Amino acid sequence: MFSLEIVTLARLLIDEARERSLRIVTAESCTGGLVAGAICQVAGASDVFERGFVTYSNRAKQEMLGVPGDLIADLGAVSEPVARMMAEGALEASNAHLAVAITGVAGPGGGTPLKPVGTVHIATARTNHGLMHRQEFFEEDTREGIQLAAVQAALQALRDRIA
Repeated sequence: MFSLEIVTLARLLIDEARERSLRIVTAESCTGGLVAGAICQVAGASDVFERGFVTYSNRAKQEMLGVPGDLIADLGAVSEPVARMMAEGALEASNAHLAVAITGVAGPGGGTPLKPVGTVHIATARTNHGLMHRQEFFEEDTREGIQLAAVQAALQALRDRIA
């Protein structure tokens, strides 16, 4: 289902989180649950994976993660502040210690000059360690390619927060 590279990253993430007794939560939009799926493909994921939120619609981001509607209206769902709020909201709505949130434009349509197809925002939040954000631009040829590149980046972002 996932590439060897993605499964290897997920396995390393699980092992590192287990060593530190950290539980993980995901909040996904453009990847539609693929980050959670990659983690759960690895045996033993239940030791560290708390839950995943697939908040594809703006309303879901508001209702499930507490992202303010006016923030989405003002900046758009594909923005750093929304990604940060998604990560914070996922932590608050779970028993996890570490969250990743991902929102972006996977295409093939939906891009704009300011947010072209391939634009992805990834935010991580860790209890008592604050928030981090990175903006990525993936030049993959397909929607699936963009989504899988985003999954890989999200897994790496989680690993970076464990260290």
